[in-house]
Amino acid sequence: MKPKLEVEIGNLHLQNPVMTASGTFGYGREYENFVDLQTLGAIIVKGISLEPRPGNPPPRIVETSCGMLNAIGLENVGLKRFIKEKMVALRRYHTSVIVNILGNTIEDYCHLCEQLSDVNGVSAIEVNISCPNVKKGGVAFGTDAKIVYQITGAIRKKTDLPLIIKLSPNVTDITLMARAAEEGGADAISLINTLLGLAIDVKTKKPKLANVVGGLSGPAIKPVALRMVWQTANAVNVPVIGIGGISSTRDAIEFLLAGASAIQVGTANFINPAVTGEIVTGIHDYLRDNDIKSVSELVGSVILPED
Repeated sequence: MKPKLEVEIGNLHLQNPVMTASGTFGYGREYENFVDLQTLGAIIVKGISLEPRPGNPPPRIVETSCGMLNAIGLENVGLKRFIKEKMVALRRYHTSVIVNILGNTIEDYCHLCEQLSDVNGVSAIEVNISCPNVKKGGVAFGTDAKIVYQITGAIRKKTDLPLIIKLSPNVTDITLMARAAEEGGADAISLINTLLGLAIDVKTKKPKLANVVGGLSGPAIKPVALRMVWQTANAVNVPVIGIGGISSTRDAIEFLLAGASAIQVGTANFINPAVTGEIVTGIHDYLRDNDIKSVSELVGSVILPED
């Protein structure tokens, strides 16, 4: 019997649990010569803001042990150009398209959701709440549970599309943020976004990134991400999407066992552009080889020590 790879994220149906992480897969077409986009569960495009963003000055990427630091600065083409140019190309594929959005005010997020809700081909919205809230003095939306609840609730009123809230790991208790997002009306929660990090050039004694600090991603953060996914999956009733250092089928299976209903592949795309397709095949083969009928049987099935 052929294993069932389909998953449900709220009312979003995916043909398999493998997605691309925002910011690591461009707008999808950049990878079409390396992986069959039709085979993926979903393409999550790089974060979209109301107006185009040039990003931070270079250097913006630094390789680290088992990962990388990036301070791209959320560079993107802006909402109008995304709808006019990028979505036209993405509609050619039957793969679900999830749009990651970002803003500096709650009003920014609400306007983005209103505009995207009417765009043909957009399957869901993922909300990056690691952005600074300019009305609160630059404090990131995702570090305050009250603001997480407020922004999720405000966005929820503006769209009927499945709503995924992407959480920052740079907090004391990830479950507080997850519950706030769930109570605000999120259909699913994705985590983790990057951890804050710093790299210094010992010859020049200067930071290696022009922005000084950047987001740490890659295999180095996987244990932290896996722990937070497990904690969150046990704290909320909505689906959890695991992100953080997933580079292989084995990694993806670990996240599913920890409670993730689906996963996103990020930094690994830069190392092996075909990795997402390989993981789809790998999950299928794992299920087949272990006589598991459906990928949903794996979700949260980690066997913990007895008390």
